[in-house]
Amino acid sequence: MIKPSGTGETDRSCMRNCAGHMTVGLFGGTFDPIHYGHLRAAEEVREGLGLSRVIFIPAALPPHKTRGAVASSAHRMAMVRLAAEPNPDFHVSEAEIRRTGKSYSIETIQYFQLTFRPETSLYFIMGMDAFLEIATWKSVDRLFSLCHFVVMTRPGYVLRTLEEIVPLEIARQFCYDSASKCWNHESGYSIIPFEITHLDISATRIRDNIEKGRSVRFLVPEKVSDYIEKHGFYRPGA
Repeated sequence: MIKPSGTGETDRSCMRNCAGHMTVGLFGGTFDPIHYGHLRAAEEVREGLGLSRVIFIPAALPPHKTRGAVASSAHRMAMVRLAAEPNPDFHVSEAEIRRTGKSYSIETIQYFQLTFRPETSLYFIMGMDAFLEIATWKSVDRLFSLCHFVVMTRPGYVLRTLEEIVPLEIARQFCYDSASKCWNHESGYSIIPFEITHLDISATRIRDNIEKGRSVRFLVPEKVSDYIEKHGFYRPGA
């Protein structure tokens, strides 16, 4: 069970203690703050793909964010822990926060490849908005040969082409499987479109509600709401 202490030892212990084949979802994000949209999406992916666990990985310095995080990495990590705690299949890692500099996905994936046993299958979970920008990610030419990618889509959305999303030389490394509706990479890994229930919840909306003195009840877990209130996050002048 990944409950990092800040030293990295608990992450590494998984490599020693988790025997047999495992399927692990890696769910990164700013989580500023984490909310029920994140939690429900993670649960639907976990259940739908039969994952052994989903690991939430708060980012330290997300390279594609145009604004800095309102809450510090330590506070965002604390809120993610509070939100994930009730679900035994949800775990939390400080892998990106412990690294200095920006949080690049390829480094995160490589870290977990070393953390878990070789027979563990990794599934990198991301939203469609992020996937549409993946051509700008660091070492995109290597990403798809490292693990599976789960692209969360809204109801009714169909991912029909890759040529408009990734460079042509990368798109040619895939073939579409109409039966599974997945894009299979020559490495053996896949891009898996996964339709999730659309919940009209966003961290931006939550921060805006708090700034305007409105309730965020039923948008975030109660313990997260209490934590935000206690520390005064997202209020004007905070």
